[in-house]
Amino acid sequence: MNEKTDLNDGQIQLAVTGANCASCVNTIESALKSVDGITGAHMNLADRTATATGHADPQALIRAVESSGYGASQIEDPDAADDRKQEEDRKQYKTLLVKMAVSLGLGLGLMIWGMGFGTMMVTSENQPIWLTLGVVTLGVMAVTGGHFFSGAWKAFRHHNANMDTLIALGTGTAWVYSMTVASIPDALPEMARHVYFEASAMIIGLINLGQALELRAKGKTSEAVRRLLDLRAKTARVIRDGEEQDLPVEQVRAGDHIRVRPGEKLPVDGEITEGSTRVDESMLTGEPMPVSKGEGDEVSAGTINTHGSIIYKATRVGSETALAQIIRLVKKAQGSKPAIGRLADRISSIFVPSVMLIAVVSALVWYNVGPEPAVVHMMVAATTVLIIACPCALGLATPMSVMVGVGKAAEYGALIRQGDALQTAGKLDLVILDKTGTITEGHPAVTRFHATDGDTRRLLALAAGLEQHSEHPLAEAIMAKAKDQGATPDNVTRFEALNGKGVQGELDGQTARLGNRRWLESENIDLAELQEEANAITAEAGTPLFLALGNQALGVVGVADAVKQDSEAAIRRLHDAGIRVMMVTGDVDGTARAIAEKTGIDDYRAEVLPEDKATIVSEMRGKGYTVAMVGDGINDAPALAAADVGFAIGTGTDVAIESAGITLMRGSLHGVADAIEISRATVRNIHQNLFGAFAYNSLGIPVAAGLLYPLWGILMSPILAGAAMSLSSVTVVTNANRLRLFKTTSNAGKEGNQ
Repeated sequence: MNEKTDLNDGQIQLAVTGANCASCVNTIESALKSVDGITGAHMNLADRTATATGHADPQALIRAVESSGYGASQIEDPDAADDRKQEEDRKQYKTLLVKMAVSLGLGLGLMIWGMGFGTMMVTSENQPIWLTLGVVTLGVMAVTGGHFFSGAWKAFRHHNANMDTLIALGTGTAWVYSMTVASIPDALPEMARHVYFEASAMIIGLINLGQALELRAKGKTSEAVRRLLDLRAKTARVIRDGEEQDLPVEQVRAGDHIRVRPGEKLPVDGEITEGSTRVDESMLTGEPMPVSKGEGDEVSAGTINTHGSIIYKATRVGSETALAQIIRLVKKAQGSKPAIGRLADRISSIFVPSVMLIAVVSALVWYNVGPEPAVVHMMVAATTVLIIACPCALGLATPMSVMVGVGKAAEYGALIRQGDALQTAGKLDLVILDKTGTITEGHPAVTRFHATDGDTRRLLALAAGLEQHSEHPLAEAIMAKAKDQGATPDNVTRFEALNGKGVQGELDGQTARLGNRRWLESENIDLAELQEEANAITAEAGTPLFLALGNQALGVVGVADAVKQDSEAAIRRLHDAGIRVMMVTGDVDGTARAIAEKTGIDDYRAEVLPEDKATIVSEMRGKGYTVAMVGDGINDAPALAAADVGFAIGTGTDVAIESAGITLMRGSLHGVADAIEISRATVRNIHQNLFGAFAYNSLGIPVAAGLLYPLWGILMSPILAGAAMSLSSVTVVTNANRLRLFKTTSNAGKEGNQ
């Protein structure tokens, strides 16, 4: 695993203005891809940012976006850009509410007049009044909806069509028709002398209201990133030249020593040099319990010191900290686009032109075969089709859910690096697990020890005396157990390590041996009375090490890489989700079988070389499985890359694992189950949004065109179309925000409510 990876390598991020719908997304992405040196581009309509992959002059990208009718600026400091965007969104929200109040005030006033106090028909008596109201309506439309018309004009100049085009055509048509009636009423049949100034004003007001509600709801989708940003400490208490001084965190340098008192946030990553404490790492790893930390342990920026006062040395500062990497990963993933989102974009690219064609056809049908007044019906049908068909909801359906889903996964300590990984994780039906460090703790420990004479302290003292000269991981486990039991290592001399056998030395003129059964039996040492205890060790996935002094067996020590406490429960959750679980390990068959039986694993492959794990992944994919590989990101990298989804078990300080689609910030397999549940909930939410958006347009456009008129005499009002269009976008955003309430079915007592 890399300690530091430039997550922005070859990527240029732009803030985009003027984009409102799915067709805007397609236009902007096409413009960016047309720039030399750019290999890929995607835009996130939810936060109005575009990312171009490749190598090109940022100014060339900005010009490309501007040439397609939109505004753009380079994002050089993402954190500062986030702060600016929040402030701009607050201002825009207030502006939209004011515009909504003005346009709806005029529209409702005219509607109430027409319904109870006067008439909306133009006569010779009220013609001057309607001409004046027409000019007033035009002024209100310019002030409260001018951005729609300017956006439509820009799109037209660049041979594009978007949501602004539909709104401008719809409201503009209603106003032009009404102004024509008010100017030359005698030129039209008496039944056609109806004005629709209230419709133009109210449509713009309703759309402004919808956009304000949408903007407010969108703000909630990025709460996960904001919470991560809020974790950053603003200052650090740095010790320089023997004096403590509070400095802005930006001024902290690698190598500085920092004091952190109880309850304070850690400003940068580092290593504790003095003191001990417990650190709350929940926002980085998803683990609710504080973790004990002492001298030599690593700590991460953004975590909270809950107990003692510590001094630690800064090792990673600024953009190199784990928290900074996590924020970049989450933002990058929130802006990514799964395959289902790309499908929606392809559909939307032809949507607006198709709607305009339908509006023209509807108008022609009404004009030629519709009842009188044909001109009025023609105008109403065309305007209503244009307004109701705005593809705002379609463009928001996927990115809103992805933003919330990725943020929710981050809360559970699962960093989703790619949109496709988010989508594919929900389809998994086979999870392949590495053993060491994934199912097990990753380091050996003494699990059993038995002395033939019952003197276990003597047994451990001799075993520790033999192993104190060894650097083998098993030796560390035996030394730790001897210390724990208060056994002082014997003074063993003439130490010798025998490859594939064990270790030996001399104690009081006799040869002491600690090793495997085959070796000791070859030295004519009878191990029969230890057989039952050795079998018990093997059954628990341990390795029995026999101890003898001279030709006398003294006992057996069982050493095993212990199974993590929650591995069995996590594997049970995967089974409950309908997923088959397989283990691949380089360990011997007996140990692998014991661990598989203990944890409920369906199948296992033992004595597998690291390079063969990728072959097994490919083999299972060839059998039709959608496969996830879970490993530690080091020797499992080829298998992680070969899987449909790679889960890398990371740590709070090492998150940039390039071979995996999903990085788990804690060592628990519950993170895999959590990520899969969140993926399924997110994809389900996307499907709901897309179904709602497509169903809305599929039903709304025919009704707007007048399909119900021959049956029941119903012709939809343009005002109702404006309200429905705004409501559809708000509904999509609100549905996406339901994901914020999602809880996984973990052993922590959380219950799914999605």
